[in-house]
Amino acid sequence: MVTRAIDAGVDFLLSRDPAVADYPAAYSDGRPSAAWFKLGFPSGYVADVLQNLDVLAELGHARDARLAHATEWLLERQDADGRWTNRYAYNRKTWVDFERQGRPSKWVTLRACRFLRTAVA
Repeated sequence: MVTRAIDAGVDFLLSRDPAVADYPAAYSDGRPSAAWFKLGFPSGYVADVLQNLDVLAELGHARDARLAHATEWLLERQDADGRWTNRYAYNRKTWVDFERQGRPSKWVTLRACRFLRTAVA
């Protein structure tokens, strides 16, 4: 039962390009929240493209051809020093501010590198 549920979830996640995120949702106009495209840390109540990629990588699908565009999308957000910016930091929403929003992030960079190591290595 659990395996079937995971397989159904993977099928759903791979049915759309995570970098476009046009997943069907009855409660929206079909456009994803702008927060979906803001890579951040810590992970909270707002998911992002990278969280989707993380899950698919953990389940063995990082090299699936349907993720090629999302992988390119992720690489395009890397700065000249090889880091990614924290664009959703939850500042003042947690006990401690982990990082400054809008600055290079060791945590978002770790998440991105962990995915890329599996996807392109």
